[in-house]
Amino acid sequence: MRKLVSSIGFLCVAMLMLASSGAQAQATRTWVSGVGDDVNPCSRTAPCKTFAGAISKTAAGGEIDVLDPGGFGAVTITKSITIDGGGTMASVLASATNGINVNAGANDVIILRNLSINGAGTTLGINGVNFLAGRKLVIENCTIENFSQSAVSVAPSGAAQVVIADSSLKASAFGVTVSTANSASAISVLVSNTRTIVNGNAGISATVPAGKPGMGVFLDRLVSEFNNTGVLASGSGAIVTLGNSVIQGNSNGVVQTGGGSVSSFKNNAISNNGVDGTPLAGISLN
Repeated sequence: MRKLVSSIGFLCVAMLMLASSGAQAQATRTWVSGVGDDVNPCSRTAPCKTFAGAISKTAAGGEIDVLDPGGFGAVTITKSITIDGGGTMASVLASATNGINVNAGANDVIILRNLSINGAGTTLGINGVNFLAGRKLVIENCTIENFSQSAVSVAPSGAAQVVIADSSLKASAFGVTVSTANSASAISVLVSNTRTIVNGNAGISATVPAGKPGMGVFLDRLVSEFNNTGVLASGSGAIVTLGNSVIQGNSNGVVQTGGGSVSSFKNNAISNNGVDGTPLAGISLN
């Protein structure tokens, strides 16, 4: 009996030690480098090689930083985290796949900053950033291009907020697609100081399927040029508000269909499109 108690006690201590070592293995800040190795602890002096290698060693709410130029691979994010390319060339090459999948918890906040995400290859990537679940997604100062579906796809499973700022979304089927098809709650999206250019379909597409929750999409200082459609609102509850923006050189400028609406602050330039389109009655500037 004493041997059994002793064995159980030893086992409990061993399990506590393993749990402790696992917790210590996750740092609040980790690092990747073009010459790193994913067997490393992802410290500044022993960085990892890929974002996927670093994310498992980064605590929830922590940050992955880039030390020097390199391609750091596609990654799936399942927790609150910041990935920051800093002042260097931090690239994700994603041929035939999604560049960054975000499938996090209902209260998680994900920040992607200073990244180049490219789907170029023998087969184009699918989506540059594929937002499936999470509370908030922030994309800042990123270039996302060459994807067969969307540079940024926003189709979360629940209530969510998305901010895309100071970015360039180009040469894909769509620049930004926002849909509530998978959601039980309304979502809101802000696109600020961003260019959506040379996309085969819409630069900005907001879609609410029948019977699904609505959305608010706010476009401030958007430049949408040389797409098939500059801004598309489709379905009742797809509410887009446009201000300080330029919509030009598209086959169609502003398109509203199926009860979708685009409202203007009357300070936009919508011209030189095949068909300019007309937003709803303007919103007063106070």
